Amino acid sequence: MNPHLPNLLTIVRILLTPLFIYVLFWGGENGYPWALAIFITAGITDIIDGYLARKLKVETRIGKMLDPMADKILVLSALISFVTMDLIYLWMVVVIILRDVLITVVRFVLEKRRMPMATSRLAKGKTAVQVTIIIFILSYLSLRSYQVGLITDLIENLHIILVFMYITVLFTVYTGIDYFVANRSAIRTLFKSNPY
Repeated sequence: MNPHLPNLLTIVRILLTPLFIYVLFWGGENGYPWALAIFITAGITDIIDGYLARKLKVETRIGKMLDPMADKILVLSALISFVTMDLIYLWMVVVIILRDVLITVVRFVLEKRRMPMATSRLAKGKTAVQVTIIIFILSYLSLRSYQVGLITDLIENLHIILVFMYITVLFTVYTGIDYFVANRSAIRTLFKSNPY
């Protein structure tokens, strides 16, 4: 089996993102089910490339960098799209982006000092929660395109999308806090060596 396959699947996931956006916005209402199918396909490549990397024992440095980047590109592209469609609030996505930027900066500084950042056990859970809400919203849009009013009206009347997004944001923030708690000793050492 090709040892580069996990990285190739990650690249495929990145390339699927612009296709997903195109279908979501320019495919019309009939494009929503296709956008859902593309997003789920991209999610499956994430599961497969991680599995293959572990099985083939080819977890490369570039793979460790590309994989989370591909996840962020796909997830944030979807969430920003939903903001422009007035399905969720901008501040929700801003909070998620700020959390990711902050964690990325801290990880970069720690690794530069040869102080690797401990991975939070909740990190994968955070991604799973975000992916779940995106699939839920895309499913809602797909049902709306097929005029399944009974379900879509219930979702709209109970503001289920916003409720789920509040939960997603809170969990995302919590995982960020968990990162800092897990790495508090390294961060404390970092600040002591750079008091200013």
